[in-house]
Amino acid sequence: MSPAVPERALRELGRTEGGTDALGLLVRDQHTRRLILLRALLDAAADAPAAVRPTAAAAGPREHWALLEAADRADRAAVRTVLLHPLTGPWAQRCLRGLTSPAPTPELAADLAHFGALAAAAAIRARLPFSARLTAPAGPLVLPTLGALRTGRGASSPLDITLADSRVTVRQAGAAPVVLEADGDGPRSEDPRWLPVLTLPPLRDGAPPVHLDDLDPYRVAAPGPQRHGLSAATGPDPAERAAWARLWALTGPALAAGGPHRPAEAAALLRCLVPLRPPPGSAPSGDGPAQCSATRREAFGAVLSSKPATAALLASTLVHELQHTKLAALSALVPLHHEDATPRHFAPWRSDLRPFDGLLQGAYSHLALADYWQRLALGAERLSRRDLAWAEHARCREQVGAVLPVLAGSGALTREGRVLVNEMIAVYHRLADSPPPAGHRARAEAYVRTARMIWRQRNGT
Repeated sequence: MSPAVPERALRELGRTEGGTDALGLLVRDQHTRRLILLRALLDAAADAPAAVRPTAAAAGPREHWALLEAADRADRAAVRTVLLHPLTGPWAQRCLRGLTSPAPTPELAADLAHFGALAAAAAIRARLPFSARLTAPAGPLVLPTLGALRTGRGASSPLDITLADSRVTVRQAGAAPVVLEADGDGPRSEDPRWLPVLTLPPLRDGAPPVHLDDLDPYRVAAPGPQRHGLSAATGPDPAERAAWARLWALTGPALAAGGPHRPAEAAALLRCLVPLRPPPGSAPSGDGPAQCSATRREAFGAVLSSKPATAALLASTLVHELQHTKLAALSALVPLHHEDATPRHFAPWRSDLRPFDGLLQGAYSHLALADYWQRLALGAERLSRRDLAWAEHARCREQVGAVLPVLAGSGALTREGRVLVNEMIAVYHRLADSPPPAGHRARAEAYVRTARMIWRQRNGT
C-alpha cells in the first residue's frame, strides 16, 4: 500500500465517505500543489517575453509576489484564503500554459495582470497597509474572494489601489475615487461601482463560509464550459443571489439527512459555488435536463451548478460533485489504475463512449447518490418526498450495478485501486439491505436497459 495514503483512509474513501484524517490528507496535498503551482508561475513569469510584460506604468509579477509575501507575514491564514481560493487554480494554470507555450496568446498579458488583483486582495484580507498600481482589465476589476469594481476606462489603463486606516481607495484617471471600508466581512461601500462577493454561511459550525462566486473571470473555462451538458456561468443578479441564499439556508439540514458524513465532507472540501445558467434545452419549454453541474480538477473546492428546484436537489448535487473532488484529489496522490484514456465503455448516465477513468468517476459519484437518497427515503415522513427519494436511489444503484463488473474485472487497477473498488462493491451490496419498493426497482432496471439500447444504437456497438 502506498505510504502516501493509509489503508484506513483509502477504505473510508472507497465507501464514498472519509473521516477528518482522510479528507485532511486530500486537502493538504491539494493546497501544497497550489502553492507549488504559484511558485512555478512566478518563475515562468520572470522569463516572460517582452510582448506580455507589464508596462512601466504598472507593477509586474515580482512586485505582486513581494506584496503577497509581506501580507503573508502579516496574516498567513488571510492570505491563504486568497491563494487557495478554488478559482485561483484555473487562473494560475492558464497563465503557466501561456508562458510555456511556443506562441503566447493575446490574452496572456491580461491574465498576468490579474496577479496584481490577487496580491491586493490578499493584502486587504491581511489588513496590511499598502499601495499598488494595477492594470485595469477590459471588464470589472475583480479582487478574488472580495468583490468586483466597475472601472471607468478600457483595458490596460493604470489603476491605483491603497489600504490605509482600514480604508481601501481605488483611483483611476477620469473617474472619482472609490472608497471601501474594510471590515471582517470584506470591503463595504455604498458606491454602486463596487459589487461584493456573496458569502454564504458555513454548512456547519466551525467550518469556513462558502463564496457564491458570480464575478471571478476564471470561474469557467474560456470562452465557456465545453463539457457534456453544461451551460454558461451567470453574472451578478440581485434576484438570483437572493434565490441562492434562500436555497442555501435549507441545504445544511438536507445534507445532514443523508448521514453525518455528508455535511462533514462538504465542510472540509467546499469553498466556492459557481452559479450556472439553466442547462441547454431546459427553457423556456421545460424540455431537457432541469439542472447541470460539474467540478474542475484545477479548481479544487469549487462546485459549478445551475440552481436546483429544492434544497434536497442542491444537497444531492453537492454529494455528487464532491465525490469527483475527492476521487480526483486521491488520484493525484496515488494512481488507481493504468487504463488508457480511450473512450470505449458504456455508462448509463451518459450517451457517449466513456474512458475507464470516467467510468470510475461516474460510478463513484452515483454510488454516493444511491446512499444519500436511500437515507433520505428511510427518514422521510411525507410520502411524496419518500417516493422521490426511493426513485432516485433505485436509479442510481441500478446505474452503478451496470458498470461495477467492468471496474471489478479490470486488470489495470493498482493495489490502491483494487481496495477502492472492493469497498465500492461492499457499499453497493449493503444498500440492498433496505431495498426500494418493487415498482421503483423495476422502473430503474427498465431505465438502464433503455439507456444501454440507445447507447448501442448511437455508438454502433
